[in-house]
Amino acid sequence: QVQLVESGGGLVQPGGSLRLSCAASGFRLDSYRIGWFRQAPGKEREGVSYIGSSIGTTSYADSVKGRFTISRDNAKNTVYLQMNSLKPEDTAVYYCAADPWRGGLLKGYYSYWGQGTQVTVSS
Repeated sequence: QVQLVESGGGLVQPGGSLRLSCAASGFRLDSYRIGWFRQAPGKEREGVSYIGSSIGTTSYADSVKGRFTISRDNAKNTVYLQMNSLKPEDTAVYYCAADPWRGGLLKGYYSYWGQGTQVTVSS
């Protein structure tokens, strides 16, 4: 059974950092394309970052470029999203998603989704 579980969310002050984890079970993450998405209240779910499968190509939304870094640890079957210099507008539920064939920053590309983890940036 394919399952993705996010963790690492929480409350942080502006300018702070968090590292989100996306742990997979039932399949090998290194053969899948992985995306991180977020959804704030009343807004559409938007793509934040993407990492390819074998080559590990990455991409970022303009709003997080230079502040967020996506990476994978194949031995732990986990993908991470390191978030630095957090801003109040980064507050959202963050989701990871996986697909064996397609990837990018569009949510329609992905077949599997985690349940999400809440990130709140506030003083």
